[in-house]
Amino acid sequence: MNKKIAIIGGGNLGTAIAEGLIQSGFVLPKHILITKRNIHTLHELERKGVLVSDKNEEAVRYADLVILAVKPFQVNDILLALKSEFRADKQVLVSVVTGVSIEHITGFLGNGVPVVRAMPNTAIAIQESMTCVASRNVGDEHLQYVMDIFNQLGKAVRIEEKLMDAATVLGACGTAFAMRYIRANIQGGIEIGFDAATANLIAAQTVKGAAELLLKKGSHPEQEIDKVTTPKGCTIAGLNEMEHRGFSSSLIKGLVASYDKIAKD
Repeated sequence: MNKKIAIIGGGNLGTAIAEGLIQSGFVLPKHILITKRNIHTLHELERKGVLVSDKNEEAVRYADLVILAVKPFQVNDILLALKSEFRADKQVLVSVVTGVSIEHITGFLGNGVPVVRAMPNTAIAIQESMTCVASRNVGDEHLQYVMDIFNQLGKAVRIEEKLMDAATVLGACGTAFAMRYIRANIQGGIEIGFDAATANLIAAQTVKGAAELLLKKGSHPEQEIDKVTTPKGCTIAGLNEMEHRGFSSSLIKGLVASYDKIAKD
């Protein structure tokens, strides 16, 4: 499908989506229109052939698929202004706005507009996002196109919308948790003799390799752990010390604390 895509919101996330789609070759730059009040900051995208505008209405009229990538506090005003522009029989709205439900969006636009809610993470900037997708009133063809978009930007999985808060914690907050683990690895690496740059490289590549083992082989983490833990070896000694210090339990408690914070707010 050769669809035209509008991205409402040319901030970090909106521009990352545009860049990823261009780099993957999934969409021609001339079939992407992105909006922002200050379009001068979109010069690099415009140079690549992307259409830019400071008028959201123009973007909706242009596109077959509209990606809403604005701040949560901006959503209501934008949806109110654009309500009459949507063509429910021909368009799909994809929201990547944190914490805004499909029901909230349809409350402004009406139930006729097909709405997809997607939760990517910051690795979308390098086409390595984990994106969770939920939808309402969206046909199989359109939904598959949305999945194809986010699979160009990393990996995408369909979930029930009630799990979106959990997806935020595991897939979006999880980036920060992983970074903290890598940072601790770097600090430990420095303590045992490496310079910071070398420790950074070893720690980051090791985590990347570990993740790729799970993704490409479909194995369970314990299977891969067993392969590097020999009797009376240094790996099991380190793992046991970490567990004695509460490594796994602190990670789980951190995830639950983040989820409770979202649920409370």
